[in-house]
Amino acid sequence: MTTASPTSPGAGPAGPAGQHEGRAPESSAGAAAKVALLVASGATFLAVLDTTVVNIAFSDLRVDFPDASLSQLTWVVTAYTVVFAALLAVAGRVADVIGRRKLFVRSTVLFTLASLLSGLATDVPMLVGARALQGVGAAGMIPSALGLVLQHTPAARRQVAVGVWGAVGSMAAAVGPSLGGLLVDVWGWRSVFLINLPLGLAIVAVAARLSNDAPTGRRLPDPVGTLALALGIGGVVFGVTQGTEWGWGSGRVVALLAGGAVLVAAALLLSRRHVAPALEWDLWRSRPFAATNVASLLFGAAMYAYLLSTLLFLNAVWGYSELKAGLAVTPGAFAAAVGALVVGRRVPPRAQWAAVAAGSVLFGASCAAMYLLLGTERQYVAVWLPIGIVAGVGIGAALTGISNAATASLAPQRFASGTGLLMTTRQIGGALGIAALAAILERHDILDDLGYLQVFLACAIGSLAAAASAPMIRARAERTR
Repeated sequence: MTTASPTSPGAGPAGPAGQHEGRAPESSAGAAAKVALLVASGATFLAVLDTTVVNIAFSDLRVDFPDASLSQLTWVVTAYTVVFAALLAVAGRVADVIGRRKLFVRSTVLFTLASLLSGLATDVPMLVGARALQGVGAAGMIPSALGLVLQHTPAARRQVAVGVWGAVGSMAAAVGPSLGGLLVDVWGWRSVFLINLPLGLAIVAVAARLSNDAPTGRRLPDPVGTLALALGIGGVVFGVTQGTEWGWGSGRVVALLAGGAVLVAAALLLSRRHVAPALEWDLWRSRPFAATNVASLLFGAAMYAYLLSTLLFLNAVWGYSELKAGLAVTPGAFAAAVGALVVGRRVPPRAQWAAVAAGSVLFGASCAAMYLLLGTERQYVAVWLPIGIVAGVGIGAALTGISNAATASLAPQRFASGTGLLMTTRQIGGALGIAALAAILERHDILDDLGYLQVFLACAIGSLAAAASAPMIRARAERTR
């Protein structure tokens, strides 16, 4: 069984010649599937890692750039997040048109060069600009990475491959703080970026072994609609991110949110009429795909708020150092990998909605337990550790179930486009979750545990809402069949 082209997964050679040479193509396809999964997992690890690993370096950045305000330094994180979210949907479409391997290699090269520039930055504007370039590279890497996995993996093994890919992404999000704390503690903040160089170059070298995509015959997306969509999503995400700092009623935030919404609406209208739309409306006609995006938005909001609030709680309330706090949440990262692998290997395609529901319930129950049981008294082994492990399993299971359910509803030649849209909704949900976290904590003293406990309660509500949306995936999938 081979995946010779993205439009015909599982197609193998026919006739006597195909029968005679059956073993070689099958062996070749298996090797290509392993290579694709290796490079996709590595690139995804780097892209997701850089959304969280920089948070831990803030103290060192303030020492090296004493003249920069806290507001300016937050752009080091925001520039990457906003550009990443804004370009994901567009990058997925471009990957399906020009070729997944081509976009993957070029994006990984750009990400690696931007990491070098970040590590060599001599001032904050240079660092922010380099981080924005990193966001461009990451946006191209993620959808093309999963597209490569699904293109080169036989249909019967795709679910397991997505499980492995999801496990790596889950681990990267959770292990970022501990790895960042270790790097900053030993080598300083620049090492957070420079470590991407050898890894990025190795990924590019291995990805070059994969075969080129077969031409799809599709056109590049409408440039006007593409620009409107990217600017619109970027404006909304940036407005939500800065809402607490600038004030939700400030002119800048209102302009960003309103302007972003208008641009997104314009992009949607243009997409309905253009022969090569920036946003493919018909993807949303797949009801299972639309339902997974709802779950992704809700779960992303809860997950991103949880990942940040746990570190802040350990540091501010329990007095852990940045490194100790990072290490304290690491067991949850490995638990997330376990949850992702179990869903990828053991849960059949028809039951992926149940994995989304079960994972979301586990995660939501863990957040509720934190709200009820945590306080100023340090109880790491008795309370924090078991809750964190259960939460990690829930995160891994839910994210993998969402990815599997979404890709199962897509045609092979549209894997990257669909993945880009799915990741966009998760990033927007994450921005909303972080904004809610900031709004809640702003009402309390930074050392007061009450604010963090309220954030955990909000995460529980958001995750249970994602669980409630999971049956829509099943009902709509059955109605579609």
